[in-house]
Amino acid sequence: MHAAEADVLVIGGGPAGLGAALAAADAGADVVLVERYGFLGGNATAALVMPWMSFHTRRPQPPRLGDVGLFPADHGEGEPVVAGKHVEVIDRLIEAGGAVPPSAATGYTVPFDPEVFKEVVFDLLDGSGVRYLLHAFASGVRTPGRAGEVVFETKSGPVVVSARTTVDCTGDGDVAAAAGAPYEVGRERDGLVQPMTLMFRVVGFDPTAFSDYVSEHPDQWRSVHGLWDLVEEATEAGDLDLAREDVLFFGTAHPGEVAVNSTRVSQVFGTDVFDLTRAEAVSHRQMTQVAAFLRDYVPGFADSYVAQSGVQVGVRETRRILGDHVLTGEDILTARKFDDVIARGTYPVDIHNPNGKGTVLRPVPAGDAYDVPLGCLLPRDVEDLLTAGRCISGTHEAHSSYRVTPTAMATGQAAGVCAALAAASGRTPRQVAVAAVQAELIRQGVDLGARGLSAEAERSC
Repeated sequence: MHAAEADVLVIGGGPAGLGAALAAADAGADVVLVERYGFLGGNATAALVMPWMSFHTRRPQPPRLGDVGLFPADHGEGEPVVAGKHVEVIDRLIEAGGAVPPSAATGYTVPFDPEVFKEVVFDLLDGSGVRYLLHAFASGVRTPGRAGEVVFETKSGPVVVSARTTVDCTGDGDVAAAAGAPYEVGRERDGLVQPMTLMFRVVGFDPTAFSDYVSEHPDQWRSVHGLWDLVEEATEAGDLDLAREDVLFFGTAHPGEVAVNSTRVSQVFGTDVFDLTRAEAVSHRQMTQVAAFLRDYVPGFADSYVAQSGVQVGVRETRRILGDHVLTGEDILTARKFDDVIARGTYPVDIHNPNGKGTVLRPVPAGDAYDVPLGCLLPRDVEDLLTAGRCISGTHEAHSSYRVTPTAMATGQAAGVCAALAAASGRTPRQVAVAAVQAELIRQGVDLGARGLSAEAERSC
């Protein structure tokens, strides 16, 4: 069954897909967005990946032991570097009472309510004229080497959506891989990927009691993680077998609630259905144990309980589709700039140990940001396709930074703009002039840094 035809087809309704669809429509394209779940938001809603991480340059001083806040203390206080559709979504969330504005109090993250998020993005898509199809899982392409006709599995049977240009925002690069684009998986030395995590919301939390404990034990809490002595005590008593090195949780948009990021399932691959099945079972058992630990050992959690877990386990890393440029960890850590910049990022290299406990954190230079070039969104060997989000072209180390929501949505907006310009001109995305993409991104409110300023000057001449 042929379900729809459009200028631009966006596959995946997470932050990258939302950025792509809204941007393509803003650029004048007829857009169809297809999502596997019955709601939008991707990992932000399906996997409860919250809060929305900082999109501001880093302050120079590190967080202090004993910081009582429930938000990252080593981000923000600098300049925001991600704007455009990303900020539009945040503003609508705040307006709907579903998010807290970024500030020093939130560590410049954006705590949000995932249920409000779902409602807000429906309204945004409807207002922009984007057509969308839910409950449809991309299973392949009709023609090898091309992504212009994508097959989706649905309750109505297989359906096909065709478009002049397609944007793969599946996270796993499903469509790019099916079309024949080359890709890499995992770190270079052994192919292992970052572990999966089932996030969950805990309510009945007493922040005053917890703050009192941290004040009395300043060496036991570092901004959003810690409780090392309590973890050791519970482990020795046989009440806890924690899969990571400490407990990690964040404040949310609601008082008395935290989002817990303390489960970890290693050596599983998100493109393997058997691994996904095992990860769901293991992570849910871990969640039950962590929730009991919080309740029985941690001051402030005596009356707490799990109110919601992710619809699915959160997958950090799968395929990285190889493009015209491969972003590296060095590019991130040196805040490298590119002439074909289409997005910027500030999040650190953040690698959860693929083998178990331990996390590597290496920051972007204070007060600076790195560029993501357009070449990272252009898959090799496929001409009618762009990628966006965590499946863009980069190394294992670079991926650990650009996988977060602000950067994912920024690459989505860039991919949507390039796709719209390609469809309108009858060209492939690779044939679209970088300056045209940059000019349209700037018109849509995107911050491209120094290159953006020069592109704006070129446009005004």
